[in-house]
Amino acid sequence: MTPTRRVARGLVLLSALVPLGGALARAEEPVGRATATFAGGCFWCMQPPFEKLPGVLSTTVGYAGGQTKNPTYEEVSAGGTGHAESVDIVYDPRMVGYEKLLDVFWHNVDPFAKDAQFCDHGHQYRTAIFYH
Repeated sequence: MTPTRRVARGLVLLSALVPLGGALARAEEPVGRATATFAGGCFWCMQPPFEKLPGVLSTTVGYAGGQTKNPTYEEVSAGGTGHAESVDIVYDPRMVGYEKLLDVFWHNVDPFAKDAQFCDHGHQYRTAIFYH
């Protein structure tokens, strides 16, 4: 086989693989919606820093990490459910990365305070990062 034919065969093989490589790259792109949940003291205080971020589609305050299904504010405040006040963040990972959300979280909590954040004290005010 001549060198010219080898090069031609290589180019044919390469041209067949290029579209496949593009398909693989597209398969690894993030989808348009993902959810992150953070607890860091009073949920009303944790919500605004995330709402301001470009790429955050919505935020919802609530409770996470406890044993009682659908607890009330009074039940969580009484301390018997095991829940933490938390914020669910729905975001577009093509616009804002999870790393940026973590950066906002760490800049708004004191990770060394046990069961408290700033002036809020109690197990429901602990810091936590919940996995989805």
